[in-house]
Amino acid sequence: MLELYQFEECPYCARVRTKMTDLGIDYIIRNEPRDKAGRERLKKISGQSGVPTLVDPEKDIVIADDDDAIIEYLERLKR
Repeated sequence: MLELYQFEECPYCARVRTKMTDLGIDYIIRNEPRDKAGRERLKKISGQSGVPTLVDPEKDIVIADDDDAIIEYLERLKR
């Protein structure tokens, strides 16, 4: 299952969540702190601390800190 690393107030994260809902994609939300310095888990996974970050564990894909790239990936999944 896809994992979305995000925090609720982030407008870029909201954009990705909306697209996932519109496409009918189930996913797991991984909430990260607002403060980038506290995002150790995310840094271990992606090497950076920006959100949104999408992880597709089945395909070993990580798209970090780029809502446009995440949305493009999601749209390709649903084709």
